[in-house]
Amino acid sequence: MQDPSSPERPRATGYLMESEEEAIRLDVKTDRNAVRRQALWCGVEPGLRVLDAGCGAGVTTSILAEQVLPGGSVLGVDYSPQRIDYAVAHYGGEQGVAFALHDLRDPLSRFGSFDLIWMRFVLEYHRSAARTIVKNLLECLKPGGRLCLLDLDYNCLIHHELPPATMDALQNIMSAVDERFDFDTFVGRKLYAFLYDAGLEDIRVELAAHNLFYGPMKESDKFNLMKKIEIAGSAVNDVIEACYPGGYARFYEDFVRHLDNPRRFTYTPLLMTSGRKPSSG
Repeated sequence: MQDPSSPERPRATGYLMESEEEAIRLDVKTDRNAVRRQALWCGVEPGLRVLDAGCGAGVTTSILAEQVLPGGSVLGVDYSPQRIDYAVAHYGGEQGVAFALHDLRDPLSRFGSFDLIWMRFVLEYHRSAARTIVKNLLECLKPGGRLCLLDLDYNCLIHHELPPATMDALQNIMSAVDERFDFDTFVGRKLYAFLYDAGLEDIRVELAAHNLFYGPMKESDKFNLMKKIEIAGSAVNDVIEACYPGGYARFYEDFVRHLDNPRRFTYTPLLMTSGRKPSSG
């Protein structure tokens, strides 16, 4: 079991998925074609200056850069030195790509302004700071620019046919994760309100399936899901030990058995939202 804390930066110690393999997990799990489709929906196009807010391992920054060339650029920022180091090493030499260490809970004025801001799978880790982060992003968005928020709802909670005891334990795990790590299992349904309350115009919303698994599962998908269960389960091990016969080891075994069954059906709703900042004057 791994310690979910990170000693590198005090404000980042609450990141639920912290581990030595986190940058690799983020890289491996990213569906490049899905990111390209989502970026097109958001309006990422040649010539734009784009901010990838919470860029993680940098793979999404690289994909976004493909779509802003020629003439555009993408800056990826993240509060983890480990992830930024990984991003620079693997994607920093690409045309139109740059990375910087930054905590989104702090203002971004030092980076200038952007035509479009993209934030994917970030707000779920910042329940209490979500509105502060959105405010900070809007302050560096050009008038007429678009803010795009993409995140999950019912995170990790939709599975058929998971045994009732395992499903109950999973719900207890996610509730404990929300409480202890400032996580938000249901942030997806809030994204529209964030944009609406911020006064954005021309707000668009799209609902899609994320992690849609049926039949045989790809090894990369299984690695991602099991890493989530491993780290989240370790972080709230006391909850599992109290509610699940056989404790964490048995829960892990039962969940793996569910994933290995090609009859199972698993998905998570993805909410894509986009709004335009009013033009000055």
